[in-house]
Amino acid sequence: METQPTKQRISTRIGNVAESATLAIDAKAKALKSQGVDVVGFGAGEPDFPTPDRIAEAAAKACLDPKNHRYTPTAGLPELRHAIAAKTKRDSGLDAQASQVLVTNGGKHAIFNTFATLVDEGDEVLIPSPYWTTYPEAVKLAGGIPIEVPTTLEHGFKVRISDLDKYLSPRTKLFVHVSPSNPTGAVYDLNQSLELANWLVDHDLWVMADEIYEHLVYDDNKSWSLPVIEPRLADKAVIVNGVAKTYAMTGWRVGWMVGPEDVISAATNLQSQSTSNVSNVAQRAAVEALEGPLDDVANMKAAFGHRRTLIHKMLNEIPGIECPLPEGAFYAYASLNGLLNRNYGGEVPTTTSRLAEIILDQARVAIVPGEAFGTPGYARFSYALGQEDISKGIGRIGDLVAKSKHH
Repeated sequence: METQPTKQRISTRIGNVAESATLAIDAKAKALKSQGVDVVGFGAGEPDFPTPDRIAEAAAKACLDPKNHRYTPTAGLPELRHAIAAKTKRDSGLDAQASQVLVTNGGKHAIFNTFATLVDEGDEVLIPSPYWTTYPEAVKLAGGIPIEVPTTLEHGFKVRISDLDKYLSPRTKLFVHVSPSNPTGAVYDLNQSLELANWLVDHDLWVMADEIYEHLVYDDNKSWSLPVIEPRLADKAVIVNGVAKTYAMTGWRVGWMVGPEDVISAATNLQSQSTSNVSNVAQRAAVEALEGPLDDVANMKAAFGHRRTLIHKMLNEIPGIECPLPEGAFYAYASLNGLLNRNYGGEVPTTTSRLAEIILDQARVAIVPGEAFGTPGYARFSYALGQEDISKGIGRIGDLVAKSKHH
């Protein structure tokens, strides 16, 4: 009798997915905290503010209404789809109908749906690096090939057309645009945005624009929506967004896609076979968030603005660290190359991954190394935590570096 070949337990497709490094670091820091260790965590990309009361109250009320205890349309509550269309017009200037909106289980789900709907086996997707960890993994899950387009600190981590030209191929289908950026905090100005939009139109490419940090811009920076400034792009643009960052609602899991009707219809079909509708209670909370004023956002932004100045100043005061001033979002992205190959109590790191482990073990500070974002030598510091914690955490890194010796 022939012996059957052993079938592998985990599918190749899922076996090849990298763990989210940001969530892994956050989990390790939280585990230490739960053991009573005083850890300062710069890992997580979530505001430290509570969700505004008016939003939580709308959810509490929704819990008691039996209509929210049932299935509702896959694409989202009609009221929420209308509210998203109205909010998109108000905030970015994009005219969209409710039929062009799909409500998803957070922004990450919107990204997954977008790639699954647009990307075929072997299609290439251009992703400027440093990039948020999920983009390349979600492209791979859709059967596509993520193509990293490097950017530099010198050019403010913004992709240039000359860089894009080098990576363009007949298989290129889509470009991922994130401004303000996670992880770098870079914001493209109007000219840069127009140049990019024109390039996309000229090459007949799709764009997925992640606009989740749209309200978190500082100084004179402004976030520009590509299909608004270049209407010829509208038929090949999908906007992904959500309530998470703007309203301190990361745990509520409400995101969305806005795009051409055929794409939204196809993505809705996909969602009907995967998750169906998003929690109705969370959707009712999102309606309240979007239809209410932006006062809470303004208060949070003011607080983030102070923290940004503080973390930027403190990081640059540590010899060996170079950090540009973030223009948006709530991350500082710093070069730590000057901290490598030094002796930290007998440990000599040659990579930022190892350095991050040493900083967590010896200084009790959690940071996300640049390897997670496709750029070794760097690290992301979230400043969505209180000024006191920022001072304490960066101070500890400064002390650790001061005690280290050149190897």
